[in-house]
Amino acid sequence: MPNHDIDGKMFGGRPRVTVLGLIRNGDRILVQQGYDSVKQQTFFRPLGGGVDYGERVEDALRREFIEELGAELTNIRLLRVVENIFTLEGLAGHEIIFLFEAELEDKGLYDADKLQAHEHGAGDFDALWKPLADFETGAILYPPGIEDFF
Repeated sequence: MPNHDIDGKMFGGRPRVTVLGLIRNGDRILVQQGYDSVKQQTFFRPLGGGVDYGERVEDALRREFIEELGAELTNIRLLRVVENIFTLEGLAGHEIIFLFEAELEDKGLYDADKLQAHEHGAGDFDALWKPLADFETGAILYPPGIEDFF
């Protein structure tokens, strides 16, 4: 199956190795919002991204947060490795996710409701502090299973 690219994410071919950072702020977590026009579904996902060849996963997590938010991380701890097989925009995707818990070094970032972020190749987006209760009442959080860590 050939690889397909949607907003910098690879689909088809081999599984993609990714890192995600679960950042908590009281009863909220830091997420980005996505939309699948095929499913007509809004969803949320912690921030992170792909691991480069030869890059350690913790280093990739640190790099992603610097690139996306300009933010340093502290107290990084691996929670779980998750295999995620999914469809997005009608295309099959497969990723191996290293899910970390971490804190933002700049405590002032916890005060805003949303943070301006940038995804290389996809442009600017808002990172949101989303209440955990929203995921109990229908908001969709990907990948499945990470709600076990709240």
